[in-house]
Amino acid sequence: MNATEIWGPLALTLKLAAVTAAVLLVLCSPLSWWLARSRSRLRPLIEAITALPIVLPPSVLGFYLLICLAPEGPLGKLSSMLGGPSLVFSFPGLVIGSIVYSLPFVAQPLQNAFSGIKSEQLEAAATLGASNWDRFFSIALPQAKRGILTAAVLGFAHTLGEFGVVLMIGGSIPGETRTMSIAIYENVEMLNYGKAHALAATMLISSFALLLLIYAIDRKGNPFQR
Repeated sequence: MNATEIWGPLALTLKLAAVTAAVLLVLCSPLSWWLARSRSRLRPLIEAITALPIVLPPSVLGFYLLICLAPEGPLGKLSSMLGGPSLVFSFPGLVIGSIVYSLPFVAQPLQNAFSGIKSEQLEAAATLGASNWDRFFSIALPQAKRGILTAAVLGFAHTLGEFGVVLMIGGSIPGETRTMSIAIYENVEMLNYGKAHALAATMLISSFALLLLIYAIDRKGNPFQR
């Protein structure tokens, strides 16, 4: 198996995981802050919707995403009206699907981190004239940095390993939607166990090295763990 056969799916998988984790951190930070602090009656409903991808089988989630992203689906039509690309069997469609199925793995660690911030600190800042945004950016985000790191790692790692949703909405287009999990599945299906082993071992080593690097950086930033 040559390097191109490994590098193509690996680069696409890492790109998908990085884009998904970055977008989810931006989207989930205000959402998780609201979930952690709100007393609204809508909170249980929003929490249930956010956690739904955890309990849904990937085939079910992938099926409904396929309907939404298809040319006649609501998101497919919206993309067409705005002059955007076709979402089914494309990288943008994979990103949207990845955002949905990895949502709880980013939102819940952030919500837990924000819930741990003492209300007295926020109330003291408010008495000094700090706005809601000032308190969020100056107090909440710095104190929740470990939760943010955990959320980023979980979102990235969960996207790396997803198979069912990726197959349903992305198929297997080399350079566009053929991720590592799809490439491994196809080689096993064709009884190319040598190639499947090479891809799986590359994925295992890359994932472990990445996680080790992230946790080493986090430990270095926290002197109390030395």
